[in-house]
Amino acid sequence: MTTTTPAPTAPTTGPRPRRHHPQRPVWEEPPTPAGQTAKGLTLGLVVLLILLPVYCVVLTSISTPGAINRAGGLVLVPHGITLDAYTTMLSGGPVRRSLIVTCAITAIGTAISMTVSILCAYGLSRHRSLGHRFLLLILVITMFVNGGLIPTFLVVSELHGYGTYWALILPSAVSVFNILVLRSFYSTTAAELIDAARMDGAGEWRILLSVVLPTSRAVTAVITLFYAVGYWNTFFNVMLYMPTESQKWPLQYVLYEYVNLGVNMPGQVNSGYGVAGHSQTAPLSLQMAVVVLTLIPILIVFPFLQKHFAKGMLTGAIKG
Repeated sequence: MTTTTPAPTAPTTGPRPRRHHPQRPVWEEPPTPAGQTAKGLTLGLVVLLILLPVYCVVLTSISTPGAINRAGGLVLVPHGITLDAYTTMLSGGPVRRSLIVTCAITAIGTAISMTVSILCAYGLSRHRSLGHRFLLLILVITMFVNGGLIPTFLVVSELHGYGTYWALILPSAVSVFNILVLRSFYSTTAAELIDAARMDGAGEWRILLSVVLPTSRAVTAVITLFYAVGYWNTFFNVMLYMPTESQKWPLQYVLYEYVNLGVNMPGQVNSGYGVAGHSQTAPLSLQMAVVVLTLIPILIVFPFLQKHFAKGMLTGAIKG
């Protein structure tokens, strides 16, 4: 008796239907084509909404007066490109001086803030340090309770800080939030590394410089970026502690005066800071050039620190 075996069926090449796992949430299911398309369109729209204003500002800053007058304001279509606004802005006057002031305040202020924050965070992260719990409690209280604006102004004035550059640095030199992030990160440093360093005769300074800081580059880069952006955007302290003389204004306050309040800029007719031979430059292009100048340093630095951003914040803030 002979038996016949059924012929093998050809394998199906089409996509297998997705099956919903009964114990898995909906958001963990594989994305559908419609969902992927919706996500792409949403992200594209968000990117467009972010880049369009930047594009208009940059294009207006390099446009001729005729193109700006023809557009009636911000330029969307390039027509007549010139760098006269940047030449006028950087040739002298308060803009170039404010750029130097801002760079100096950012560099010195960031160095002071990082030094104080790292030392404070490292001391609070060592559980055997004297009074670390009490000091940590005092720091946390200052996050929610402070003396207020008037007492702070009186303290700065009594310490002869009014009208000096130190008034733009020292009142905001320390951020308790940044110290807590650094402390949380330093607390998770491998105890084996610290014990090995102590067995080799290293003191606390050597442990901090040779063990803790090299293993915490990510969070250090993030906190440095936070402090640098804060000093670069210094604005409110200028209104409180700086006199009305523009020689000491940082770049952000110059931007406020020239763009928001409409104060004459270099190159405008009847300007107190007029530059010979540049009276034909459009005022709006000068204003937009100052805006671009305030954006350039952050746009240059941020891509180099972006890879450390998520790692530094998550590792320093979440344990487990």
